[in-house]
Amino acid sequence: MKLHEFQSKEILSEYGIPVPLGKVARTPSQAATAAFDLGGTVVVKAQVHAGGRGNAGGIKVVKTPGAAEEAAAAMLGSNLITFQTGPEGVPIENVLIEEGIEIAEELYLGMVIDGSTKGVVVIASKSGGVNIEEVAENSPEKILQIPIDPVLGLQGFQGRQIAYGLGLSQSQVRSASILLENLYRLFIATDASLLEINPLVVTTDGTLVAADAKINIDDDAVYRHKNIQEMADPSQEDPLEVQARESDINYVKLDGNIGCIVNGAGLAMATMDVASAAGAAPANFLDIGGGADEEKVAKALTLVLSDLNVKAVLVNLFGGILRCDIAARGFVMAVERNRELERPMVVRMLGTNSEEGRKILTSSNLKVTIVETLDEAAKAISKLS
Repeated sequence: MKLHEFQSKEILSEYGIPVPLGKVARTPSQAATAAFDLGGTVVVKAQVHAGGRGNAGGIKVVKTPGAAEEAAAAMLGSNLITFQTGPEGVPIENVLIEEGIEIAEELYLGMVIDGSTKGVVVIASKSGGVNIEEVAENSPEKILQIPIDPVLGLQGFQGRQIAYGLGLSQSQVRSASILLENLYRLFIATDASLLEINPLVVTTDGTLVAADAKINIDDDAVYRHKNIQEMADPSQEDPLEVQARESDINYVKLDGNIGCIVNGAGLAMATMDVASAAGAAPANFLDIGGGADEEKVAKALTLVLSDLNVKAVLVNLFGGILRCDIAARGFVMAVERNRELERPMVVRMLGTNSEEGRKILTSSNLKVTIVETLDEAAKAISKLS
């Protein structure tokens, strides 16, 4: 679950991490009032779940309340298109009006769950305020990575190591170490999967301030944080993914043209590989799971078919807890309800009641091709793509 910048900064502030003064505005007049209250130069920031806002016109520095109102009016109600969004962009429903700060230096600081070390890794760089992925690719020597022992937690010497690695002065090392300790406490307490401050600003008076902030919360742990649950913004998510979550379906929309329906995450990954190897790009990851009934199967197929990019559907099921006949009846139910959404289907069914499932599909009016092996599935889906 992604949080907006203003939400992330609220949490940072609760944990003692310095952030600029700011107010959220949902109308141009609110933006003008916020700019007047803050006084002086302010920054108007579009609140969207995407990076690259500055280059896309989503961040404006203004000097008067009237200019803040104009900037907010241009942003609110529009869609912001950045390198991290699709061509349709994401809607701007809020802007953050923030005090201007005197910047002496911009640094990068982040924390992320790393599968290789099975714990939290601190990532830091002197090259802040830019796309950190580009820095990592072009100048990897500028990236400092410090793994944190999950039992011991962030140690004092590691905080000092990071501070010195960022080139901070001796007088700033203590405050940087405290900031890092607080960030780690926040990361663990909120079940975060990613925390990013870019830039972490050193002001002209030597103070460290989180000028921007991004926090992602582990989806499987959000239920433990009711206050964070209330921060969810469905308008920033793909509508199909929102529908899938409401139906308890594991679905992630991708950019391809072959819909995939599978039971089991590992089988889903293999099925996506098969589609890719056949020269077709998967349009989604979808794992129905083991305990689906006909209604849930029907909802899953409807979700996949609602993606207008989908040209065909590849079904790869191994019947176990989910019997193949139940899945087949769910597929038929979905198409009969939404005949206008119908696409050709390539179906591979093995396991419990697979014969019954295949008979249900072949006797229906669905445009279905039954296959026995993944090789046959690859050849069939290649023709359709």
